[in-house]
Amino acid sequence: MNRETLVNTTDLLLHMCCGPCAEYPLEVLREEGFLVSGYFYNPNIQPQAELDRRLENVKILSEKKGFSVAYDDTCAEETWRNFASPHKSDHCRYCYYSRMYEVARFAKEQGFHRFTTSLLVSPYQNHELLIKAAEAAATHYGIEFLYRDFRPGYRQGQEMAKADGLYRQKYCGCIYSLGESNYQVKIMKQLNLTPDQIPARLQD
Repeated sequence: MNRETLVNTTDLLLHMCCGPCAEYPLEVLREEGFLVSGYFYNPNIQPQAELDRRLENVKILSEKKGFSVAYDDTCAEETWRNFASPHKSDHCRYCYYSRMYEVARFAKEQGFHRFTTSLLVSPYQNHELLIKAAEAAATHYGIEFLYRDFRPGYRQGQEMAKADGLYRQKYCGCIYSLGESNYQVKIMKQLNLTPDQIPARLQD
């Protein structure tokens, strides 16, 4: 684990799943008057080379937009590969809850008043399950979860990321989702992976 604590405000912690998805939420939150700092914690992003690439682009965004970002570069690929359930719904539930609990814990520890997540911008996420996970984590740690439906600005955010020269990934993150991507052949070639290294799961 390599963690840097760079945050320098105590108003709002934005969990960042990646640079592109953080573009629009960051702009909206700043327009609302929040002092925003970021936190990158996404052990669901696999393999390590992909996580490193997304983290590097989070750092680029933080420099371009002038805000502080803390990060934890833990990659938990084996946790997903050894998951007891083969069902996508179980994988996603664990993914949301584990990340939101860590974000809430970190926000509380660092003295933030509230937290939110850039995952709320994506139309490809299970929005309602994500909200439940964030609310449960907020209650557990006694901190506020700031909900915003950022999805209407998803395309705008992607264009902002393009203009900033950020890497825009083509799969959600975990090793299972890589195999479900329409771009899996290209991605596997880039990451030097073979089809037998990508596990399948049950869709539900």
